[in-house]
Amino acid sequence: MKKIIKIILFLGLTFTVGIGKIVANEKIKIGLLVPLTGKNSEIGQSIVKSVRLAVNKINNLSIEIVPKDTKSSPEITLRAAKELADLDIKIVIGPVFNENLIYLDKLNNITFLALTNKNDNFSKNIINAGINATSQLNAIKKFIELNEIKKTIFLTPDIDFKNEIQKAISISKIKILENYIYNTDPTKLTKQIEKITGYEIRKQNLEDEITRLEKSNQNNKERLIEKLKKRDTLGDVNFDSVIISDFDESLKSVTTSLLYTDVSPKNKYFITLNQWFDESLLKETSSQPLYFPSANKKNYDNFSTEYFESYNKYPNQLSFLSYDLVGLIYYLILQNDSIIDQKIFTKKTLFKGKVGIFEIKNNKISHILNFYKVENEKFKKIF
Repeated sequence: MKKIIKIILFLGLTFTVGIGKIVANEKIKIGLLVPLTGKNSEIGQSIVKSVRLAVNKINNLSIEIVPKDTKSSPEITLRAAKELADLDIKIVIGPVFNENLIYLDKLNNITFLALTNKNDNFSKNIINAGINATSQLNAIKKFIELNEIKKTIFLTPDIDFKNEIQKAISISKIKILENYIYNTDPTKLTKQIEKITGYEIRKQNLEDEITRLEKSNQNNKERLIEKLKKRDTLGDVNFDSVIISDFDESLKSVTTSLLYTDVSPKNKYFITLNQWFDESLLKETSSQPLYFPSANKKNYDNFSTEYFESYNKYPNQLSFLSYDLVGLIYYLILQNDSIIDQKIFTKKTLFKGKVGIFEIKNNKISHILNFYKVENEKFKKIF
C-alpha cells in the first residue's frame, strides 16, 4: 500500500518537519508569474495573496516569494521569467494561461509549475500543476468500478478541450461505449441528443404500443393505455451512465436535452467533470443526483474562510491550488537535503495538500481527487 506523505502544514498544525535543515541565512526563493495588471489582474492578485497565506502558515523566514507581472502576454511573461532567472530562482509558480508558456522552454534552468490543466507538459521544464482531465477521469473510473456500471458514454463539446478529453480517456483506460462530440449551439444540441438516445424510436415504440392495445381485446387495456399516455417514450437507452464533459450553462443545456429525451438521473448516472462546487447546480433539482470529481470540499471551504478573514473577499480556484504548491515545493526541497534543483520533481512522491493528494513522478503532477454528488440541493461526499 502506498504511503501517503501528510504535510502537517495543511492539517492546520504547526509545521515542524525538517526546518533545521535550512541554513539560517539561506533563502528559498520561489518565483511567481501571474497577471498583476490588465484584464486578469484580479486572478493574479488573488494568487499572490494565497501564496503569502501559505508562507505565513509555514512560518519559516527563509522563504521568499518574488512575484512578477505577466500582463497575460507571452512576450512579457518571457521577460519577467528572465528577471527571475537573473535572481537565480529555480522554481516558479505560474504562468496562469497556457498561451503564456510558448517561450519558456528557452529557460532550462527554471522549473515552472504552470497553473494550466493540460494532460501533457509543454516542455521538460514546464509542469502542468492544474487538475487535468486524466486526474478527473481516474476518479470517475473508480466511481464506475465501485458501482459496477457496465455501459458508459461520453458527451463532449466540439471545442479544443475535446482533444484533452480524448487523451484522458486513453491514458486513464476508462471503459466507454462511445465518445459523442456535440455542437454547443442549443438549436442543434437537442437534435443530436435525440439521435444519441434513440428518442424518436422510443417515442414511436410508445405510440405503437398504445395503438396495439387500443386494437386488442386485452381485459385491462384501458388502465394500461392510461398509464402509457403518462410516459414520453417506451424502451431503454443503451447506456447506464453518461459523462458530460462540460460546465456552466452549457452543462445545463446538455442535462436539459437529456431530460427532454426522457433520460433521467433517477435511473441513469449523470456524471460530469470538476465543477468546483458551483452553487447554481444546487438549484437544478431535475438534474440531480449529479456526480463529479473535485478537490476536498471541507478543505476548500476552510481555505476560503481563512482567505476571506485575511482579505475580506473570496479567492478564486487557482488561489487554492497555488496555496498547496507552496507547501509542495517546500516539502520537496526538504526531502532533497535542502538542495533546490529540477530533480525534486522526478522522484515518485505522494503529497497530501488541501486540494487532495498530489502525485509527482517524472516531472508530472497528477491529483488523486475526491468524488461528490449534488442531491437534494446539497453537495455530498462519496469518497
